[in-house]
Amino acid sequence: MSDISFNIQPVEEKSRRKTRANKRGSKYEPIIDAFLDSGHSLARVEGTGLDANYLRGQLAKALEARGTGFVEVSVRNREVYLEKK
Repeated sequence: MSDISFNIQPVEEKSRRKTRANKRGSKYEPIIDAFLDSGHSLARVEGTGLDANYLRGQLAKALEARGTGFVEVSVRNREVYLEKK
């Protein structure tokens, strides 16, 4: 068994996680922008070639990061819908 050299330091709190800011934005932002610019209150997202639940999750993350609380994303019958509340 090998020896490991270490120190234990007391701390008041855990350090914050460092996250990288996505400077170029999400690749799902154009979908959200197109929906918001369309003027429609309900629209289906087609032609991405992605699994509906995966796309829903990615759009939900992008909406949350953007702070767009008035847009909801949902999946019905393997189709993704964006809806303004």
